[in-house]
Amino acid sequence: MSTETLDKAKDQLPVKGFLDLKNVFIPQGEELVQAILDLKKEKNAVILAHYYQPAEIQDIADFLGDSLQLARQAKETDADMIAFCGVHFMAEAAKILNPTKKVVLPDLQAGCSLADGCSGEGLRKMREQHPGAMIATYINCNAETKAESDIIVTSSNAETIINALPKDVPLIFAPDKNLGRYLMKKTGREMILWDGSCIVHEAFSMERIAKQLAEHPDAKLIAHPESETPVLDLAHFIGSTSALLNYVEKDEATKFIVATEEGILHEMKKRAPHKTLIPALVFDESCNCSECFFMKRNTMEKLYLCMKYELPEITMDEELRQKALVPIEKMLELSKSIK
Repeated sequence: MSTETLDKAKDQLPVKGFLDLKNVFIPQGEELVQAILDLKKEKNAVILAHYYQPAEIQDIADFLGDSLQLARQAKETDADMIAFCGVHFMAEAAKILNPTKKVVLPDLQAGCSLADGCSGEGLRKMREQHPGAMIATYINCNAETKAESDIIVTSSNAETIINALPKDVPLIFAPDKNLGRYLMKKTGREMILWDGSCIVHEAFSMERIAKQLAEHPDAKLIAHPESETPVLDLAHFIGSTSALLNYVEKDEATKFIVATEEGILHEMKKRAPHKTLIPALVFDESCNCSECFFMKRNTMEKLYLCMKYELPEITMDEELRQKALVPIEKMLELSKSIK
């Protein structure tokens, strides 16, 4: 491959999001898996992947987890390079925690509706409207938004953290209003909510899920708290990605209707192969499952290219990184009791 071809692909990264090298040979099948493993060894890299990633990426990852687990793993790794298979805000969090390590993301366009809908400037204005309030921000946000926050939470630790915050201080919760409403119900704490939601979890249809429950009276509905209240009201269990996995694995029921991104079913089937897993239905009747377009932008081919050429790389202004690090470290400290 010519230097000119690579340079052109680098120039297109802001638009395309990944190295588009059309004339470069990329192995396929088992050869591609082995090539990625070889690159991992050659570059002393670690592959971190979220449960919503494509199945083949989940299978090759060194560590598979939810946002809290991945943040912990990113902080603890001794690898020189982190290949983060998730969405952009997750890779940013890894860089915030590892300023001296190279962090690469297969596709920069792997974004998030929650992160895109909440800005640092917006949070500053919200703080001005509510002087004296603390801001607890869901980890599904960009670095600028984290930097304006007092503490970060994940769906795994949010209830624990909210309960630990001073009761006499007003609390702003951003950006997921559905998670915020659920936390208010769980903690009994009133919060000022940012008006944001996840395009995947808000797509679930309460009416269609109710019909699924009628058709499968022996099934339990399990749901992520990013789902809307009518869906959560039907659920037998509500929890974070990792909590949903643990519930399916350990509960006595043998059939579950699963209301979260469909990528989780891959790991659920591994952990509970004898159980029946039914994707919860969404409003769009032409689609029978809920898939995150952003999560699925990452592919094995893009992972191979980003590890081989160490691009796209996550970079960050040091002042911004340090500001964003403070609320993340507060979260990790308050979350030590959560496995």
